[in-house]
Amino acid sequence: MGTTPDSATPAIEFIGVEKRFAARGKSAEVLAARDIHFRIAEGEVVSIIGPSGCGKSTLLNMGAGLSKPSAGTVKVNGEVVSGPNKHVAFMLQKDLLMPWRTIAQNVEFGLELRGVKAAERQAISERLIVQCHLKGFAAHYPNQLSGGMRQRAAMARTLAVDPLVLLMDEPFSALDAQTKMILQQDLAQTVQRERKTVVFITHDLAEAVALSDRILVMSERPGTIIEEILVDLPDRSNPMQRRKHPQLADYVSRLMALLKLDSQADVH
Repeated sequence: MGTTPDSATPAIEFIGVEKRFAARGKSAEVLAARDIHFRIAEGEVVSIIGPSGCGKSTLLNMGAGLSKPSAGTVKVNGEVVSGPNKHVAFMLQKDLLMPWRTIAQNVEFGLELRGVKAAERQAISERLIVQCHLKGFAAHYPNQLSGGMRQRAAMARTLAVDPLVLLMDEPFSALDAQTKMILQQDLAQTVQRERKTVVFITHDLAEAVALSDRILVMSERPGTIIEEILVDLPDRSNPMQRRKHPQLADYVSRLMALLKLDSQADVH
């Protein structure tokens, strides 16, 4: 899947975006990101990679309406983002489940905030708990679940509000390799089935290739997009199969070169 056609309304779009932060104890500002331009079509999965501190998470915060650009515009579904947006959901490395609520109650939380009636909340929660392979754990509390199961619950909570765009900031980075690959598979199949748009941040280059239609590569701070790579591999809904594809190593090598990484670095 390539770049969004001009005639289509992108699910999310950054137009000339720049972000500056006040430097602690200094009069000068820090330029975190500059001249950010990209558009992502509905149903597309795009990963953003780049050096630590280059502004990747800052972009997601602006996409979610948690932070405003210093210059430029962010749009979701053709509308300028000026604050938290009902079309966008955010999933982080930490699951942020509320420990005093059961898994079902955690999944329903966003629906409660939107005033969805109890019966409808319960039906959505039950469906997603099964879909995210948590059947039998709806009445459990977060501290009774493994890290992988907690991330499944976080994914169910994210999907419950039926967002147009999923913003995902290294959601699997704290998990062991086997659990990570299983959750990648679950995510890919869910995204394909429900035609969700995903902006995915990762430091795992093989993960980016396995999950994505395109990869945006950022420079060091102040971060800007230095390369856009179309991932021309079959069946994005099956990242485990993609990992076995002989061309995956070529993509990873290209990304390593763009990031100026040592050729002996671990590429997962």
